[in-house]
Amino acid sequence: MKKALEIGFVIFYLFNIAHFAYAAVGCTLNDPDRDVKRLFPNSSGYRTDFITIKEIGGQALYQRIEQEIGDKLDSIYEAIDVPYSFYDVLQGKDVIAYIHGVNQKGTYGGMQLIIATDLTGKVTAFYYQKMSSPEAAKFIDEKFTKQFIGLTLNDFMQGNLKISDPSKNSSDDFRATLRGLKKNLILLKELKLRKKSTQ
Repeated sequence: MKKALEIGFVIFYLFNIAHFAYAAVGCTLNDPDRDVKRLFPNSSGYRTDFITIKEIGGQALYQRIEQEIGDKLDSIYEAIDVPYSFYDVLQGKDVIAYIHGVNQKGTYGGMQLIIATDLTGKVTAFYYQKMSSPEAAKFIDEKFTKQFIGLTLNDFMQGNLKISDPSKNSSDDFRATLRGLKKNLILLKELKLRKKSTQ
């Protein structure tokens, strides 16, 4: 009995260590050199900008982002001091696009949702960098992900989405995807574009 309790404590401790380690950072590209070139073959490079809600607008901005999402942000995964990675895609000295990813809780674990946008925030590409689901193949299929190309934050805010759940039994992951993409576009507006406007 004592041994079982000790093992249980160790598992609990390791789970929490992993939980907090995962939560301490935002979503970054697995291989930025490869990923940027794949999404933008004519680009000449990129630069990375790490931004937190805390540094841009503090608690007031945190609460506004919650209002825009229509949901409470997770106090660990989506904390006020989590650094979000924004990739400025370059052509020479000019920024031609942005790439940004977010972590989002799914039914079977964390998802990583990556979007590329033009300078106005219109989606030009979307893919799952990480997706854990029995029906993952249906979500990562381009027949589904390409439906988000051309959408803007306004489409999410106004409910102008005509995209159907590609799965049979994973509606929670579909809703989590929509929440994550909406969050992604809100963070782009409230962090990256806000910072750019003040420079």
